Amino acid sequence: MRKNAIIRIRIITGAVLFLALILIVRLYQIQIMQHDIYQEKAERQYVHTVRDLYSRGSIYFSTKADEKVSAATVQSGYLLSIDPTRIEDEAFTYEQINSVYALDEETFLLRAGKKERTYYEIASELSEAQADDVEALDLNGVQLYRDQWRYYPGEDLAARTVGFVGFTSDSGTGVTGRYGLERYYEDVLARDNSKLSVNFFAEIFSNLGSIIFDTTDARTGDIVTTIEPTVARMLDRELAKTQEQWNSKVTGGIIINPRNGEIYALNAVPTFDLNDRTGSTIDDFKNPLVENVYEMGSIIKALTMAVGLDSGAVTPDTTYYDSGSLDLDTYTISNYDGKGRGTVDMQEVLNQSLNTGVAFIVDKMGKEKFRTYFKALRFGSETGIDLPNEAYGLVANLDSPRDVEYATASFGQGIALTPIATVRALSTLANGGKLVTPHIVKRIEYLDGTVKEVQYPEGEQVFSEEASVTASRMLTAVVDDALRGGNVKLENYSVAAKTGTAQIADEVDGGYYEDKFLHSFFGYFPSYDPEFLVFLYTVEPKEVRYASETLTEPFMEVTKFLINYYNLPPDR
Repeated sequence: MRKNAIIRIRIITGAVLFLALILIVRLYQIQIMQHDIYQEKAERQYVHTVRDLYSRGSIYFSTKADEKVSAATVQSGYLLSIDPTRIEDEAFTYEQINSVYALDEETFLLRAGKKERTYYEIASELSEAQADDVEALDLNGVQLYRDQWRYYPGEDLAARTVGFVGFTSDSGTGVTGRYGLERYYEDVLARDNSKLSVNFFAEIFSNLGSIIFDTTDARTGDIVTTIEPTVARMLDRELAKTQEQWNSKVTGGIIINPRNGEIYALNAVPTFDLNDRTGSTIDDFKNPLVENVYEMGSIIKALTMAVGLDSGAVTPDTTYYDSGSLDLDTYTISNYDGKGRGTVDMQEVLNQSLNTGVAFIVDKMGKEKFRTYFKALRFGSETGIDLPNEAYGLVANLDSPRDVEYATASFGQGIALTPIATVRALSTLANGGKLVTPHIVKRIEYLDGTVKEVQYPEGEQVFSEEASVTASRMLTAVVDDALRGGNVKLENYSVAAKTGTAQIADEVDGGYYEDKFLHSFFGYFPSYDPEFLVFLYTVEPKEVRYASETLTEPFMEVTKFLINYYNLPPDR
């Protein structure tokens, strides 16, 4: 009998201790791990009486030391409203408020005069200090309510990449991500702003599993990006200078790690302030680096050369006779200046950007093999970048039976690609021949305390490492000897690069404009163990013809900045 009593006491004691442990763990989760969440819920219940406080996950940039810097967060402040039925002197009330917080007089008097209404919102996003000034006036019919809203500390920094929130037809009374990362990661960033806390003890007895692990917000959290804020600000500055100097339609750029696809900066100008989008157009909000396609021009010659090297069709020493033009399928293909160079080798094809030279490579290897390589570069598909509305490349010409289509594709005309797809393909030259998945988010920090490192699939091997290294050597010679006559060569660092100038297609009358061009420039460094690939482009620059004139200087400025900022050791 005594033995049975002892067993029962031990069972009861064990159950009590187990329940106590559960309570301690749950209290720790609520009071420590989820303090901010429950504080927000409490404020919604007891502080704000007009509408639920807005809440949303944060977006972070990350510095080179992997420190988080806020890109998108929730700002706290106050909402100013009036009750017209309690205001006796509308003009006096306006003058008092306007003395500490500027208001539109006509709008205020109109709303304050509608005595059949008891509530009008007059102003939002007041700071703590502004709210204190208004409260000190002690005006009848004037109320302040706690409020929260989306705020972007960087203002215009990487604006097209970060995106913003707004109302949509299916978002009800709340806001959702409209562009950029805000839209792509909506399911992670969104919060249920109307949900209140469940009674603690009811939760214990209704769902034992959720006592220890609260799964309510298991899939919502914050995102940490690979965007480096100092690098992104520098790129934005160089893009703006180029845009202003040449009065282009659009100027964009990408800085990526070609070995793993991490993007340090990605943006286009004209841009806009994420906190004040007044005067901006829908085109300003879209991201042309992933949503628009362009005929990229001669930077594609670097890929054609790698195809020729990898297939064995050519070596750097292979020569051909350049007459300046060739006829294919009733069309004439010419070099940019129409001039012939006589017998030249493959290095000169890149140095002098000869259209006839890359057409020669295609002829040597055959259009079927050329098509196989270019399709392996996945020009006609999405890259998988974590931004919305990615467009497909227009590469139907690669299925044409005509020789001329393959010749023009070899120097970047007749096929149209997104900048991000172009960057993915060009990265194969820098990383040993593999496709990477360009991406912006590196980890998700969930509300339940777990952290998910985002994994991206390893791409296919398109070129051999040997072909990649040889192409890099040839592109390095372009910078050392040919680009601006070798005057931009860096003595202690190897840089592999190529310019591109493409005529813009006339979509109305067919053919190409004679005076409208897209300029592009890409390069990576150090050439044989690259940490950065930089891609720049500008659309319809005025009164200038070649990309070497518009983009060489900004590319070199970006290159020098990255070398110094990351303290890269010299490689030669």
